[in-house]
Amino acid sequence: MTADPVLAWLLDADPAIGWQVLRDLVGAPEPQWAVERARVATEGWGARLLALRDPDGQWAGGSFVPRDFQVADWEREGQPWTASTYALTQLREFGIDPATPRMRETVELLRDNCRWDHASEPFWDGEVEECINGRTVADGAYFGVDVTPIVDRLLSERQADGGWNCERINGSTRSSFASTINVLEGLLEFEKAKGGDGAVRSARRAGEEFLLERDLFVRRTTGACADDAFVRFVHPSWWRYSALRALDYFRAAGLAAKTPPDPRLARAVAIVASRRLPDGRWPLDERPAGRTWFEVDDGAPAPSRWIALQALRVLRWWYDSGAGVTGSL
Repeated sequence: MTADPVLAWLLDADPAIGWQVLRDLVGAPEPQWAVERARVATEGWGARLLALRDPDGQWAGGSFVPRDFQVADWEREGQPWTASTYALTQLREFGIDPATPRMRETVELLRDNCRWDHASEPFWDGEVEECINGRTVADGAYFGVDVTPIVDRLLSERQADGGWNCERINGSTRSSFASTINVLEGLLEFEKAKGGDGAVRSARRAGEEFLLERDLFVRRTTGACADDAFVRFVHPSWWRYSALRALDYFRAAGLAAKTPPDPRLARAVAIVASRRLPDGRWPLDERPAGRTWFEVDDGAPAPSRWIALQALRVLRWWYDSGAGVTGSL
């Protein structure tokens, strides 16, 4: 299908990656990539994760942590990634069709049976933490749930500097990179599902500005990198922030609005471009520690198809816009 060895490597992968490569990098027509996307529910990682679902619609018997997971387990293993919220986020990343009967059933079962660990709130009502609620909005909107009440809550919780911080309930008055990207992704998915909304769009623009004023990864006061983790390639991201994750968000937002890249993305784009390996691929720097159902990468520091997919589509968007690449860390 392609003489490009990197694209061939990406296409020789799970359908969850293959259909996105066809759409975003090959430029295949929708009827072609839609066939590959349909395989996500029946083959590979998507089918495997669906098969691990409990009969009541949950994964590992819980919303945020597995039913029997204890504090000692967290201290020994790290945060677990096998409960329902992370399974849904991963299926969304895989691009499984929301109309798949198994997914429609899952959405309804989660509504009826799943409760948040915080205070037994119904799953699709969200809870109190902005990162969790941002991802619940993204998952709910993608899978056809009306998550307007959670969106309204998030709009009321925006910090004065434009973004969000899940430590707000503990007194924080400044936004965080991680909370902000989780909420932004949710609001964008909500807008795509529900159409334009002035209040949502305004809040999303303010959150974007929080990140753009910091070139996606630096301290506004000094211009130095705010956290070395922000310029590392991590997958799955879960709640974690990285400049590459933010760039992929801005690409999706720009394509949805048909607007060109903001020039303030240049410094982050340059970092992504500079990390490309001689063979044209990108390395995985880290997989977050903790319990997971199965691996979807070959492990650090091996090249990662997921990182390459994100990096290549960001660079394609950037170069196609005529923006070029400038700046350095």
